Amino acid sequence: MHFEIGCKDQGKTAEFFKNLFGWQIQLMGPASMIDTASQGGISGHISSLGHEPHQYTIFYVQVEDVQSYLDKAAALGGKILVPPVKIPTGTFAWFADPEGNTIGLLQKN
Repeated sequence: MHFEIGCKDQGKTAEFFKNLFGWQIQLMGPASMIDTASQGGISGHISSLGHEPHQYTIFYVQVEDVQSYLDKAAALGGKILVPPVKIPTGTFAWFADPEGNTIGLLQKN
């Protein structure tokens, strides 16, 4: 339902993807929001965390209860990487699947 691109230089990264794909990108607080809806895509953003990991890509799956899905992922052999964090639009978390791939969960308000 959403994707995120991590980087060290938000402006440079936004400019790269704007020129590459023609994405409309708007700075909104600590993230640059990517509007791909006009091209039939899902929303996304570019983020510079200011700490590791700097470079990453991640997709988010919308769920009704972040914690219950983290618990289920752990029971299936996954690992919780970022416990639930409240943000203005809801709650997110990250987990790793058994192969080490990072997946985000998002529970909207």
